[in-house]
Amino acid sequence: MSAQKTQRGRPHRRFQWREGNHFELLIDGKEFFPRMLDDIDRARDHVWLEMYLFESGRLADRFIAALTDAARRGVEVRLVLDSFGSWYLHGRDRAILRGAGVLLRDYNRLRFRRLFSNLARDHRKLLVVDGSVAYVGGAGITDEFADLDGRRKPWRETMVRIQGPVLDDWQQLFVEVWNHSGAKDLVAEPAKPALWIGGMPGRVAVAGGRRHQGVMSSLIRHVRAAERFAWISTPYFVPTWRFRRALRGAARRGVDVRVLLAGPHTDHPAVRYAGRRFFTGLLRAGVHIYEYQPRFLHSKAAICDGWCTVGSCNFDRWNLRWNLEANQGVDDQRFADRVKAMFEDDFRESVEIGLSEWLQRPASMRRREWFWGWMDRWLSRLGRGRAGPAS
Repeated sequence: MSAQKTQRGRPHRRFQWREGNHFELLIDGKEFFPRMLDDIDRARDHVWLEMYLFESGRLADRFIAALTDAARRGVEVRLVLDSFGSWYLHGRDRAILRGAGVLLRDYNRLRFRRLFSNLARDHRKLLVVDGSVAYVGGAGITDEFADLDGRRKPWRETMVRIQGPVLDDWQQLFVEVWNHSGAKDLVAEPAKPALWIGGMPGRVAVAGGRRHQGVMSSLIRHVRAAERFAWISTPYFVPTWRFRRALRGAARRGVDVRVLLAGPHTDHPAVRYAGRRFFTGLLRAGVHIYEYQPRFLHSKAAICDGWCTVGSCNFDRWNLRWNLEANQGVDDQRFADRVKAMFEDDFRESVEIGLSEWLQRPASMRRREWFWGWMDRWLSRLGRGRAGPAS
């Protein structure tokens, strides 16, 4: 039995491995947005959407039209939107949704007097249709993820289309957040989706505050157990000490460890500089670091031999401390081959940072790394012990 199979047998206090699922890897908005809209159009019972980013625009218009059409034909449509991530969803769009009968709730409304409690955000991206299909990944409903006019460079993103028994766990997560955000009027009834013959094993991993670190704990276990390779993709890289130690340890024992990060295209340059201060130690240990060049890399995925995880979780300590996150874990060689090919395509469009080149970087860059690294440490100390609520 391989190391990855051994890991799959370990218990977890939230969700267990479920057999008989079907997972499809969808790369970029041109692949997953049409599929999501088609499934909403075919909905007959319910559509549940939990979304961090939802901003008014051309893509939002398409989803609003699909959701309101579903509600008008009698489908139960519920939306949980993070109140910070949906800040730019216009009031008129909210009125259109509610006017059609869509049930809408905001997660953790922003309030000035709550101070640090405002940092607790619902960063998940989850669509469930009829309890028979779900989408999980890192994409928001904003125009940044879609090339709608042929002139935009959409953010590089990954989603997974899910069918099978693991859908019961995704529905349970939605119910918990829905009830947390208002009256507890939704019951988690098992959907009992069909078992796929010859399907894939899958497990839901969640994060929600310092006490609930299932996503990172699972990733670290699999990095430590990797025998051949461990590749990680994340747009923001301010890793915990445990994660850095796992990456260095795997590289030193001969595992091909690669970290794929956002390059010059990023929406948070300060975070990029804060994370770069860790490069020297990782490069000295043999970790390979790549920066994606063509556009903003927003994909959150990892593969360790035959195990993969894709979802909403940025593998950095800020997200893990404050945000609700959820990833789909898959332990199947067929799916792993598809994820590995995706990484290889992304590596070809990236620049690898070598140790000698890195040690000769200009002083101006070092100063930026020091300053934003200091800011990261200060904010971490300031917010220590004030983690957000878990779902």
